[in-house]
Amino acid sequence: MLKACVATGVGVATGGGAYGFLYERHALGLTSATLPVADLPASLEGFTIGLLTDVHRSRWVSAADVDQAVRLLMQVRPQLIVLGGDYVTWGDRAYVEPAAEALGLLEAPHGVFGILGNHDDDHDMPAALARRRVQMLRDARTQITINGEKVELIGVRFWTKRTSDIAALVRGADGFPILLAHDPRRLTEAAALDIPLVLSGHTHGGQVVLPGIGAVAAQKFPVVAGTGRQRQTTVFVSRGVGTVYVPIRINCPPEVAILTLTRAPRISRST
Repeated sequence: MLKACVATGVGVATGGGAYGFLYERHALGLTSATLPVADLPASLEGFTIGLLTDVHRSRWVSAADVDQAVRLLMQVRPQLIVLGGDYVTWGDRAYVEPAAEALGLLEAPHGVFGILGNHDDDHDMPAALARRRVQMLRDARTQITINGEKVELIGVRFWTKRTSDIAALVRGADGFPILLAHDPRRLTEAAALDIPLVLSGHTHGGQVVLPGIGAVAAQKFPVVAGTGRQRQTTVFVSRGVGTVYVPIRINCPPEVAILTLTRAPRISRST
């Protein structure tokens, strides 16, 4: 659909497309968001998470672009960092090590954790990141302790979609659960399992957002960018760093995000 948008008049040859190619796709910014989370323990009030996703290191996404994303996130010193997948495009092994090397400079008091996206292979990319002290969660759960509170980080691969498969990862958890899922459509499964928080990417915010039309290529997602909620579950979807299919962004600049958790009331079933 992104290719169709280019073909119908927002391509690199147009003024808007040229702006999106030459400038906006490099106009990386820091998004600060406060996430209202149901049943958030008092000890996690004000806790900060850095989210960096959809790097898509490639001929179109340079080392300088990724280095800038890392610098921006490290400047705000998040207490925990999540990498949301799609570190390269189409599993291109030429960029696996360069992507991992740049992201290996990230550090946070409670660690750096990563998941896989649909463009990542299941071996080389996670291995390269693991060598840089990124704990990869491939359909796995790990527990960390924050201010004396047990927190369960549950990371699923892009291809893990069934509620029963995610439920198996949650089963037996005795801490506060956070689901790390590349695809924001996992909000539906998380809400069914009463998981209070989901962190995602994948959509690129639509990448091309047309006036009066919106993000044509991302209409199938429950949340295209930013914060959303379904039942008791809050999701944050990042626009990400890189581009895919066409190297442009229009009305949708790249971002890294610093997320601050705050307690939200549960929504009554009658609401």
